[in-house]
Amino acid sequence: MAGLERTDNDMDLTTWPQVNMINQKNYYTEYLKRDDQILVLRLQNEENRNRMTQEARDRDRDLAHSNRNEVPLPNVNIEIEDDAGAEDNGGTLSGQDALGSKIIVIHPGSQNLRIGLASDALPKSIPMVIARRWDESECEEDGGEPKPKRSKREDGSVTEPEKLFGDEFASQYTAMSADLKVHMRQNKRRVLPNSKELVVNYNRRIPAETISEHNDPLRIDWTELPPNPRKAPGFFTGHAALRIPDQSQPRYKLFWPMRHGWLNEHDYSSKSRLLEDFSAIIEQAIMFQLGLPRRKHWGQYGCVFIIPDLYERLYVTSILEMLLRDFGFARVCFIQESLAASFGAGYSSTCIVDVGAQKTSMCCVEEGMCIENSRINLKYGGADVSETFVKMMLFDHFPYADINLKRRYDFLVAEELKQKFCTMNEAEISVQLYEFHLRASGQDTRKYMFKTYDEVILAPMGYIQPSIFDNSEKLKGRRKLIDRSYDLYDSTPNDPVSVAQAAICQEIGPPLKTNGAPPISGGDAGNAGYTASTPSRQQPLALHNRLNELDTTPRSSIAGSPAPEANGTPQPGGSSTPAQGANGISSALASFNNDKNIAAQERDRILPILPLDNAVLTCIAHGARDDERKMRDFLGGIMIIGGGSQIPGFHTFLEERMRELRPAFAKDIMIGSPPRELDPQVVVWKGGSVFGKLRGTNDSWIGQTEYDRLGSRLLAYKCMWAW
Repeated sequence: MAGLERTDNDMDLTTWPQVNMINQKNYYTEYLKRDDQILVLRLQNEENRNRMTQEARDRDRDLAHSNRNEVPLPNVNIEIEDDAGAEDNGGTLSGQDALGSKIIVIHPGSQNLRIGLASDALPKSIPMVIARRWDESECEEDGGEPKPKRSKREDGSVTEPEKLFGDEFASQYTAMSADLKVHMRQNKRRVLPNSKELVVNYNRRIPAETISEHNDPLRIDWTELPPNPRKAPGFFTGHAALRIPDQSQPRYKLFWPMRHGWLNEHDYSSKSRLLEDFSAIIEQAIMFQLGLPRRKHWGQYGCVFIIPDLYERLYVTSILEMLLRDFGFARVCFIQESLAASFGAGYSSTCIVDVGAQKTSMCCVEEGMCIENSRINLKYGGADVSETFVKMMLFDHFPYADINLKRRYDFLVAEELKQKFCTMNEAEISVQLYEFHLRASGQDTRKYMFKTYDEVILAPMGYIQPSIFDNSEKLKGRRKLIDRSYDLYDSTPNDPVSVAQAAICQEIGPPLKTNGAPPISGGDAGNAGYTASTPSRQQPLALHNRLNELDTTPRSSIAGSPAPEANGTPQPGGSSTPAQGANGISSALASFNNDKNIAAQERDRILPILPLDNAVLTCIAHGARDDERKMRDFLGGIMIIGGGSQIPGFHTFLEERMRELRPAFAKDIMIGSPPRELDPQVVVWKGGSVFGKLRGTNDSWIGQTEYDRLGSRLLAYKCMWAW
C-alpha cells in the first residue's frame, strides 16, 4: 500500500480558543449599536416592562373579582403620570394624594429660591441668602465703605451730591435726562423747564419725621437671638437672615451663594463652603417650607431641578451629586429655564426673555426644544436698576443721604422704592411727591418725604443703556474656585456656548487672537471657540476644514498617509521637507485645541453687557436661522418673565425700541406677558412642575442605581438636550 500513513488523532494542539482573522474587505461590529447594550436604556426598558406587567396583573385581578355580567372600564393611558413614589413602590395614589405630591421642584436664582411640590399651585419664594456667624457684618467690612460707593475729598469728607459718583456717571445721567426731554417734547408732552430745581430744593430742606415704635402699625419683627451669644445658632437662611440686626451680638454676615447667575466665587475662600451654603439653603427650605423635617422620608420623593439655558457642566454635576448623595432623593431630572417657561405658559414656539435680579437670559423655544445657538445670558437685572435708582436719587439730594445697600434694612428699602415708584410710562413723568418709612432695629421709625422727576424712568432705562450700571466688580473672583469643564479626551473646554452669545462677546470685547494668527473676526470666531453650542457634539466640518487647509492635495480620508522614509523618493525641489501626514494632523489638532482654550479664556474676561433690545433681536436672528417665517413667528411671540420686568410700561417701551431698530418687521413685533394672569416670577417654576408630572419625562429621570454605576456620565443619555 503506497502513500503516507495517517498518525493524528483529531485532537487540537491547544485548548486556547482560536480567533479567526477578520475579513478586511467587509467587517462589522455591534458594539453599542443596540439599546440593550447601554445600561441606562436597558434599565429604562426593564422599568417599562415591569410597569406593563404590573398593569396586566392588575387588569386580570379586576376581571377576576368583577361580575361576569359587567363590562370592565377601559384603562385610559393619560399623559400625566402617577406619583413618583407610588410608582416606585408598585402602588397607586389614594384619593387625597394629588398628582405630583411626591415631586419637589427647585428653581434657584441670584436673589430668590422658588421651591414647592409639583402639586402646589404656587411655589414658596425664599431669599437665596444665608447668614453665618462672623467677626463683622457685611456693612462693617472694608472700613465701612457704603454701597453705592461715594467719592470723597482729600480730607475724607463727602463731596457734593452732584459729584458723589464721578464725572462719568454725572455726564451719562445728564445726557439721558436731556434726551428724555427731547423725546417727550416730540411726543407733545408737557415739560417744565425748572423741574429739576423744584425736586432738588424740596429734598434739601425737608427733614425726617420720627414715629415712635408703638405708633407704627407696620413695624418689623426682627430675628431674635438668645441673650447668651454662645448659644446663638451657627446660621440663618431666607427671610430670617435678612431680619438679623446689623449690630447683633454675635455678628452675622450675609452670603449669597449665587451672583449674576453664577456660583459666587468672590465672597468665598473655598469651593466646599460655597457648595455647603448652597445646599444648606435648599435643605432648610425643604424642611421648614415644605414640611419635611425628616431626611429619611426624602427618599420617597423625586426632584425636578431647573438650570440656566447656558449652564456650566461642573455646576450641573455638583447639583446632581448633592441631590442624589446628600439629600437622598429617589430620582432627579433637569430642565432648562426657557423650556420650563414655555411649559408654564403653554407656548410651543416663543422667545423667552427672563429679566431676573442680576442676570437677563433669553432663548428661542420651538416645539419643546431650546434652539441652542439662540441662547444669551447678560449680566444685569433688577438689582442694577435698584442701585442706579438710589444713585440718581442721591444725585438729586435725596433726604436719606446715608442709605447703604450693604445694610439689610436699607437693601429692603431700596427694593421697596423701586417696586413702588419706578415706571416706564412717559405720561407719568412729572414732579411727584412720595414718602417712605425707614424701620431699623433698635431705632424709632423715620418717615421721609421726597420729590422725584425723571429718576423713576431713567433708572429702568438702564436696560437700554447698561453703561449707566455699575459693572466694575461683576467679574471679580471669576474662576477663583471653580474651573471650567474640560473634555476627557482632548482636554479642551466643553462648557456649552452659543453663536448668539459669541456674537455679543465679539461685539463688546476685543478681537480674539490665536497663537501667531491674526485676530479672529466675525463668523470665524465661531470656528475658534464657539463652533458648536454643545461641545460634546462638535460639528465636524470645522475640524475637517482646518485639517484640509494643511494639505491642498485632494484625499478621501483625514487619516493621512504615513510619512516617507529617509531613503525614499526625494521631494520636489530637492528639499527634504516631509509631506503632511500624521504629524500635520497632530499639529492641526493641537492648534485647534489651543484656539478653543484661548477662546474660553477670552470669554471669561468679557462681561456680556448689551442693550436689551439689541440682545433680543440678536437672539431671534440666530434662532430663526435666516428663515423669515420663523423670524416673524418669534418676533410675534416674545414673552417677558422675571421679577425685573414688573415695571409699569416695560413691555410697551421695549416694543417701541425694537420697532425702531427693525422697521421692516414693525407690524410683527409683539411682546406679551404670561397668560392666565400668572405671576411672571413663577412661570419658570410652574413649567417645572408641569414637566415633572408629564409621562414623557420618564426618559429624563436619573435614579440612584444607575447613578451609582455610571455617575454623571449618564447625563449624555438623560438630558433632553445635547449634553
